[in-house]
Amino acid sequence: MISYHTLSDDAKVWIYQSSRRFTETETEAIRSKVKAFTNQWASHSRQLQAYGEVFHNQFIVFIVDETQAGASGCSIDASVHFLKDLEQTYSLDLFNRMKFSYLDNDQVHTVDRAEFKAAFQAGKITPETKVFDNLVNNKFNFQHHWIKPIKASWHEKML
Repeated sequence: MISYHTLSDDAKVWIYQSSRRFTETETEAIRSKVKAFTNQWASHSRQLQAYGEVFHNQFIVFIVDETQAGASGCSIDASVHFLKDLEQTYSLDLFNRMKFSYLDNDQVHTVDRAEFKAAFQAGKITPETKVFDNLVNNKFNFQHHWIKPIKASWHEKML
């Protein structure tokens, strides 16, 4: 099992946001399945140096150190198949990129684009509201720029 802390800052990151928060029971089951998947995840018969975790009971994150073996089309397909199985098992939507998540009193709220814009226009969220930028692409950016104010994010263009 790979430790998060041993992965380089350049390690590739994929973030999958659920359309809803997982229950505590679901979180533990999904976390266990994610860890089992990343422990056996391979590319062209080479074990990937991969880490997987559930964050905020709503985000599944995969991190791969590609210095040992890079994630290939087949390994990416395997991860998508794994995630599609999770969707079916738990009635989730992990691939809707038009849902936006933000923090309000340390609670994650996930809304569609129209609701996001309406919340901004109503003053419920502001340029200072923290949003999740699921487009970050490496561990460094995940650590330092995944959660940031709307005014420092691409989300601002959606308002």
